[in-house]
Amino acid sequence: MSKRIRLGMFQAMTPMGQWRMPGNTSTDFLDLQHWVTMAKRLDQEGVDFLFMADDYAYPVVDGHVLPQAIESSVQFPKADPIVLLSALALATERLGLVATVSTTIEKPQIVARRFATLDHLTGGRLGWNVVTGAGQNASALLFDEPLIPHDERYARADEHIRLAMELWEGVWEDDALVQDRESGTYADPSKVHEIDTHGRWHGARGVLTVPPSPQRTPVLFQAGASSSGRGFAADYAEGVFLASEPAATAAQIAAVRDLLDANGRGRDAVLFLSAGTFVVAPTAEEAHAKRALQASFWTLEDAAAAYAFFTGLDLMSMPLDEPLASTRTETGRTNVERFSGANGAPALTVRQILEEFQRNSVMGAPFVGDPVQVVDQAEAFLAETGADGFLVQPDPTGTFDDFLDLVLPEMRRRGMVAEPPQVGATLRERLFGHPHLADGHPGAAFRRVRV
Repeated sequence: MSKRIRLGMFQAMTPMGQWRMPGNTSTDFLDLQHWVTMAKRLDQEGVDFLFMADDYAYPVVDGHVLPQAIESSVQFPKADPIVLLSALALATERLGLVATVSTTIEKPQIVARRFATLDHLTGGRLGWNVVTGAGQNASALLFDEPLIPHDERYARADEHIRLAMELWEGVWEDDALVQDRESGTYADPSKVHEIDTHGRWHGARGVLTVPPSPQRTPVLFQAGASSSGRGFAADYAEGVFLASEPAATAAQIAAVRDLLDANGRGRDAVLFLSAGTFVVAPTAEEAHAKRALQASFWTLEDAAAAYAFFTGLDLMSMPLDEPLASTRTETGRTNVERFSGANGAPALTVRQILEEFQRNSVMGAPFVGDPVQVVDQAEAFLAETGADGFLVQPDPTGTFDDFLDLVLPEMRRRGMVAEPPQVGATLRERLFGHPHLADGHPGAAFRRVRV
């Protein structure tokens, strides 16, 4: 039997896949039924979770939104996926729901209250993708705030997540909620504790008013591949999202596992999910034709706009046949280190970077072919990298229908994917076999009573 893997499905409230492709439905991203239909199908098929990426940003150069981004829909437009989750919780029974919230934009008290509420409403199926923020040059302008240096954002994130975990884990004891009608005691005040925490950027004195949710702390995900991001993942993440070629992915996984070992959490404390783009059709010829059509709608100017979003660097102003003229940025470093030689790989020219982004953006090369071929490619990738599964990217049509119709049955035939779980399991139980943070996680230290 093949290795059992985890499957998350990547989406955002924006046109996905390639909106110009015939049959693409992602331009319906502001139609609630679009998302309900998608979530119900994922729930029925038994995938582990739906992940909603989010940020307040868009491609910016010289302090202004790029017209190319608006015209071609490159990281533009966007809406807020958090408001979807209650509706998707009602429409599904097993599907995990993971949302991105930035530690730079949102206060930890707000995040703690919102996610505790949603963990109740989803029956414990909630996850938080912890980010310091994408496209920070744009969001700083939007909020009329200074651009916070990259490494400082991670230092702030450390305080942010620790305060959120203290609110989730350290305020309510397990038996504090009484709800005794005869005595008139709703909650035992001796078992609801005020916290008193003050750091450089975040602090609180008081209580989280939401009673403990099924997981208390939502499942914690992280996606930064910079050196600061890897350190943050080793400290707090339970799942890590990666997107790169096999050798770089293997190196990133090994680096985080070494840090986990050094932190005392154990090398297997984190699940690693790599971005997986499956361009599949009943025949290989049809799949390659689909891939070619999808690529034909994406220009070098579009690629430059996407790169500007992730890094703040304007490739179109640099000499095309030379390496990056500048690697200095506080917007995001992952996709600078990826191409500049900082990660040990050869430095690419600006033209090569543009061509790579034109083909694959940030997600790495796709698996292309008929169902057997793409699953063969996926298994080879997992064997080379040591990843635990995939964060599946949308089909060219913006949905996951091709993957669910053609790839998932082949994976299930090989024993790679488990059958759908029973209703009632929390997301953490589904992924790790227990509902609460592991004892070795730093958040467990805030517990008043061990659970």
